Amino acid sequence: MAVDVDAELDRARQAHLDRRWGDAADAFAEIDAINPLDVDDLDRLAEALDLVGRGDDAISVLRRVYTARVAARQIEKALRNAFWLYRAFAFNAEFAQAGAWIARATRLTAERTDCSEQGYLLLPAAERELRDGDYQGAFTTAEKAAALGVRCGDRDVVTVAVHLQGRARVGEGRISEGLVLLDEAMLAISAGETSSRVTAWIYCKTIQTCHQVYDVHRAREWTVALNAWCDSRPQFTGAYSGICRIHRSELLQLVGAWPEAADEARLACRQLTHGYGLIVTGGAFYQLGDIHRLRGELADAEQAYRQAGQYGWLVQPGIALLRLAQGDTTAAMAAIRCALAESTDGPLYRVPGRELTHSQLLPAYVEIMVAADDLAAADAGAAELAALAERYRTPALSARAAHALGSVQLARGEPDRALPALRRACRLWHDLEAPYEAARTKVLIAHACRLMGDADGATLELTAARQAFHVLGARPDVIRADALVGEKPTLCGLSRREVEVLRLLAAGRSNRTIATDLVLSEKTVQRHVSNIFGKIDVGSRTAAAAYAFEHGLARVSPSPAAPPGSSS
Repeated sequence: MAVDVDAELDRARQAHLDRRWGDAADAFAEIDAINPLDVDDLDRLAEALDLVGRGDDAISVLRRVYTARVAARQIEKALRNAFWLYRAFAFNAEFAQAGAWIARATRLTAERTDCSEQGYLLLPAAERELRDGDYQGAFTTAEKAAALGVRCGDRDVVTVAVHLQGRARVGEGRISEGLVLLDEAMLAISAGETSSRVTAWIYCKTIQTCHQVYDVHRAREWTVALNAWCDSRPQFTGAYSGICRIHRSELLQLVGAWPEAADEARLACRQLTHGYGLIVTGGAFYQLGDIHRLRGELADAEQAYRQAGQYGWLVQPGIALLRLAQGDTTAAMAAIRCALAESTDGPLYRVPGRELTHSQLLPAYVEIMVAADDLAAADAGAAELAALAERYRTPALSARAAHALGSVQLARGEPDRALPALRRACRLWHDLEAPYEAARTKVLIAHACRLMGDADGATLELTAARQAFHVLGARPDVIRADALVGEKPTLCGLSRREVEVLRLLAAGRSNRTIATDLVLSEKTVQRHVSNIFGKIDVGSRTAAAAYAFEHGLARVSPSPAAPPGSSS
């Protein structure tokens, strides 16, 4: 039976127009096998293949389109095709071939200085300058691209260029200006003025930038819009869809829907590993690793983080926090210190964009250093985080800074100073509808209340935190909260670490021996001893030992006081 090619073409074009890209790709491909498509239909086929994740097929078709455009001297359209070839190769981490296509296309414009489609050739240059930290250069290049896009009436070029200008301003630390430009680009996206590839791309990069500057409200708003856009296009199943699922998972994790967040992360991993998009595949596995870690599924978290690393993704602070959860504080310290060293290496550290990368490591750094009882390092990290929060003034970053500051002050045995910071952090997390972070802060507030003698307040905070952890499925936090609920408060507000030091002191141990037993520095032990003396109002080690025995805090019979000359 003869095939009515014209009728089949009409059906394929309608499927493409309706954004049923899977149907369009199949229909165009079947026709092409019988009767080669003309260049415009080949272009439609290439877009459909790209959007369903058939990257190799899309590249093959785009090459045909480019060759046909050049042969027909359709230079402007050929430049656009070369740009999408560049994007396809770069998206699959094949950067040499990506750059080669831009170089080839550039030669086409040697005698066409008036070619407004040259804006497509400037976009990769602006992206490269962004990656290199040349934010002013990126802004200027993108500005030129936008002007060329306006001249030729190409909304894709204009929208991408304005978006890149916004990211450049964010990189410079001009956050408000940058976010306004990002929103301007998103207006064109929301109005349906851009192609589907540009729409998906800019949605995802905008949300990613919002996460980087801790603008949770804006990230949530655009993620909701992206979800609606994706849900209305059920055949949007390729690599772009995988990236969208990563952001959907991040939002679900933040608001406490962890099972759904895990499902989205798994789907993203599946789509990206079975299609193309290697440059972002590691991000999907990293997101999945974070969820596993928070749920106490440590072996699964280990595997997911390792897969993220295999795809070239930076796996910190996830791995460092995983080591802490596994009880290997030494490994956690080494990992987070290395990550911070890498993020501060070189002259770009003082560039604000690099500071934002640093800010994403600092909360984990402070948490790990507090756990290791290296309070000098924790204090320095908290101070740096506070400075960044003051600079960028976003609620989520301010909440992290307040939480870090309160945790350090609490570890120093200063609950009265810790409480205001912790209360502020908890309030900010509640405003952001982030139940896990709020519950973690409540645990610290309970510690502070207990140290100040407010047993009822401590119980209320711990009970609320435990309930939140239970609903979330945060099993390690539930276990810790259960242990804290049954723990009796120590006398005079001594912390658990200070009780350990006092018991060893009462056994006649020197500071050096205590440091060895508890894997601390002598300087840290000396600080603990000084704090203990102040809290129990004694002036000597002998008096402290007597206090320990009187209140049942010592486990062995007292030894003679440390000999003269031992450190105190």
